[in-house]
Amino acid sequence: MKFCSQCGASVSLRIPSGDNRPRYVCDRCLTVHYQNPRVVAGCLPVWEGRILLCRRAIAPRQGFWTLPAGFMENGETLEQAAARETLEEACARVTDLHLYTVFDLPHISQIYMFFRANLVDLDFSAGEESLEVGLFEESDIPWGELAFPTVGRTLECFFADRIRQDYPVRNEGIAPMLAQYKKAPT
Repeated sequence: MKFCSQCGASVSLRIPSGDNRPRYVCDRCLTVHYQNPRVVAGCLPVWEGRILLCRRAIAPRQGFWTLPAGFMENGETLEQAAARETLEEACARVTDLHLYTVFDLPHISQIYMFFRANLVDLDFSAGEESLEVGLFEESDIPWGELAFPTVGRTLECFFADRIRQDYPVRNEGIAPMLAQYKKAPT
């Protein structure tokens, strides 16, 4: 950040009075510009035991499979964000959303929150951010082609929990992705 969004003056990175972390502070109006983690909301959409996945058409991880998810917008609830992202990425409508996994990713200042949800019907297709979408049985999940560790971990939890028919809300930290992850499948 170089300029204040309030008055346009330059900003400096310093610890404001009464704080304990460096923040961008306007040199003129003294507005403190806080930078906080971004919230990613998404769904694990289920239809008769199969999971709806989307192949990403955009970076990062273009060409890899994911659950429909994206950044929460101002003015919406977590559930609304998860349902909206599912509609945008898979043209799919969901119901019966239940918070399922919460992942802390402090290394990229993000929080991922996935809801278990039921597909309303089989009327789905690739949205603008997806190359294709499809329903997958557990045995057909493209495990080596998943876009993000949060997606893989959510799927692992779901298939384990499904055996017991008990779906506790889980909160875990996720380590940084390793540089050796392979390129997108062709």
